[in-house]
Amino acid sequence: MIRTFTSRVVCAWCVMALLAGGVIADSPRLLPMRERAAVRDAWLAHRLDTIIPPLMRRAGADMWIVSAREYNEDPVIATMLPAEWLGTARRRTILVFFDRGGEAGVERLAVARYNIGGLFAPAWNPEDEPDQWRALAAIVRERDPRRIAVNVSTVTAFADGLTAAERDAMLHALGPDYARRVVSDDALAVGWLETRTGPELEAYPHVSRVAHSIIDEALSDRVIQPGVTTTKDVEWWCRERVAELKLTTWFHPSVSVQRAESETGFVDLFEGQDEVIRAGDLVHIDFGIVYLGMHTDTQRMAYVLRPGEAGPPAGLARAFAVGNELQDVLTSQFRTGRTGNEILAGALAEARRRGIDATIYTHPLGLHGHAAGPLIGLWDQQAGVPGRGDFPLNPKTAHSIELNARVAIPEWGGQQVRIMLEEDAIFDGREVRYIAGRQQELATIPRRR
Repeated sequence: MIRTFTSRVVCAWCVMALLAGGVIADSPRLLPMRERAAVRDAWLAHRLDTIIPPLMRRAGADMWIVSAREYNEDPVIATMLPAEWLGTARRRTILVFFDRGGEAGVERLAVARYNIGGLFAPAWNPEDEPDQWRALAAIVRERDPRRIAVNVSTVTAFADGLTAAERDAMLHALGPDYARRVVSDDALAVGWLETRTGPELEAYPHVSRVAHSIIDEALSDRVIQPGVTTTKDVEWWCRERVAELKLTTWFHPSVSVQRAESETGFVDLFEGQDEVIRAGDLVHIDFGIVYLGMHTDTQRMAYVLRPGEAGPPAGLARAFAVGNELQDVLTSQFRTGRTGNEILAGALAEARRRGIDATIYTHPLGLHGHAAGPLIGLWDQQAGVPGRGDFPLNPKTAHSIELNARVAIPEWGGQQVRIMLEEDAIFDGREVRYIAGRQQELATIPRRR
């Protein structure tokens, strides 16, 4: 179990706020780097023991071969290596899973020069057999599997990690008989990557709260001074904060504004403008971190109070409630076995029935940010996503509930705004629960007392 506790974490930016009389909020404390590695290795051992056997039997695979060379890692193999390896295969690393059947379980072998943290039994002695592929072929012949799965896919990159050169060399070494038994199977790679174990689920709220604490500070007057601070200032403040905490972010944060009586109305997230944040602005942030190998992806919004305002205009508050309603519409469609495209179609139909102008682009989350599993729309594909949207929803999976609702604001002359929300959630097979809560009202800058 991860030890979670809180402590005051003071950075250079916070020192300036403290000197100015600001109050520094408590942030979740993070483990030292050595303890992070120990936790990740313990999780990996547990994942290999508990996920692989039922996954292989569900897919009908007798053997699964995962092979990659250093600096060109298969997305799967990068998640099966010890923490000290930093997700990089050394030279060529070949992992072999063989289902021995029944109580015997799944044998794990490493056809590799280096020991892989005791997680796989060493199965190659270069002094006895210098050719690594011939050593693999001998293992295959000895076990005589009927169906050999490899990571080749036209549908998802997560199951397409075996390069053409590696595949050609493997098939040549196996010979015609065993080469005919080699099959491509999305289900193994996707199933391995998308499934969250008990220890991961127990720790995920802490990981998410770390991200939320950074967002809360970013969308505050400790960071934003209206009329002075720009959207790029806030983005780079987030990057600095992440570096101070010895974390990483898997994408550059984005900050944008919408404002009344603006010629552009909305400063597009993807255009990279550097906009001065002003009183009366609706500010949006998209931010994610990586901690203990798990990813977060969160979008939240705040209103910059004008002098004399006690809260946001009523129209903006109502618009935000529509965004929450759309979240509920979407998550009510989650059912085990439904495809992402089916969930998308059901949610959009219900949104139309309720009069919500909705766009939904929800994705799996976990060992990657835009992770393996069913896509529930893309911002530019609201009719469904062929292939990636056809994966079924499975229990014990994490998802970023990402969407926007377009709503007219009376106080802004009927101008439409987009309420853009994204919250991390777990589907346990029965219901969706937000990992560390969700934003349920529009935040204000400064915060209302």
